[in-house]
Amino acid sequence: MSSSTTPRIKPPALRPGDTVGIVAPASNVKRGDLEAGCEGLRRAGYRPVYSDSILEQDLYFAGSVERRARELEEMFGREDVRAIICARGGYGANYLLEALDLEKVKAHPKIFVAYSDVTTLLTYFSDAAGLVTFHGPMVAKDWLHEDGVDLASWQAALAGTVAWEPNLDAGSGVSGLVDGAAEGILYGGCLSILVASLGTPYEIKTEGTILFLEDLAAKPFQIDRMLVQLKLAGKLDGVRGIVFGEMRDCVQTANPGYTLEEAVLRIVKGLGVPVAYGVRSGHVTARNITLPIGVRTGLTVHGGQVRLKILEAAVTVSVKS
Repeated sequence: MSSSTTPRIKPPALRPGDTVGIVAPASNVKRGDLEAGCEGLRRAGYRPVYSDSILEQDLYFAGSVERRARELEEMFGREDVRAIICARGGYGANYLLEALDLEKVKAHPKIFVAYSDVTTLLTYFSDAAGLVTFHGPMVAKDWLHEDGVDLASWQAALAGTVAWEPNLDAGSGVSGLVDGAAEGILYGGCLSILVASLGTPYEIKTEGTILFLEDLAAKPFQIDRMLVQLKLAGKLDGVRGIVFGEMRDCVQTANPGYTLEEAVLRIVKGLGVPVAYGVRSGHVTARNITLPIGVRTGLTVHGGQVRLKILEAAVTVSVKS
């Protein structure tokens, strides 16, 4: 089943005053960064909670696989927790794929926000559980900075706005690479993590999607190689549009004589779909945009101008909750 035909479960909306659970499913977390990020969430009007075990360390992981899986399952099961936000990425979320009880996730659908290495869980929950997930700011990375979070997209995505657009104006750094217009299911995340899924039971499902791709500190030839791998695996065949992220620090040398945009264009220009570049979600320099994974989205690219419109609410809104 493709991402475009997977039945979708929309979690309940997030409101001011709600409790948000913080988890660390991948790399270990620094106490100072965690506490600063939680303070950022409090300033935004939320009540962050986390397990005492979140600061455990096992090699470069946030504790054992069992601890991380149990923590995540417990947060999904807690009645007082309205949303789950990851503390950070790093590496290690792939260990949880075989350890998690997916039925516990499906039984208690909640907002789940992350990026980077946790792309593994964003796409897994989307594909296997049909849960709408959210590619957006993390606690010990973005919420600890005053300008780390794009609050407009955060609120639109998590509060239940029916149709909205992230700000992609002239000052956003977004540009069009290939003109066109398309509609599909927004899907994707960190490019290197998406590619790592190929050949596994958790392989990404890209048919019928507006595919979002971003990464950090990967050299242009490495981006090229990963895109070609997606293409050879057939993962670009049914894509209806492609949106690249900021691609922070994805450079070879100071003056290589070419741009990353030129490099990726060689691979995607013949697909016959609109392509945009520079949408600031995931690994970004500031104001991390929240993108809902699993909802209908329109992409229009014309003369360098880009519009990305989320066509439906990503969460459910009720009068009583």
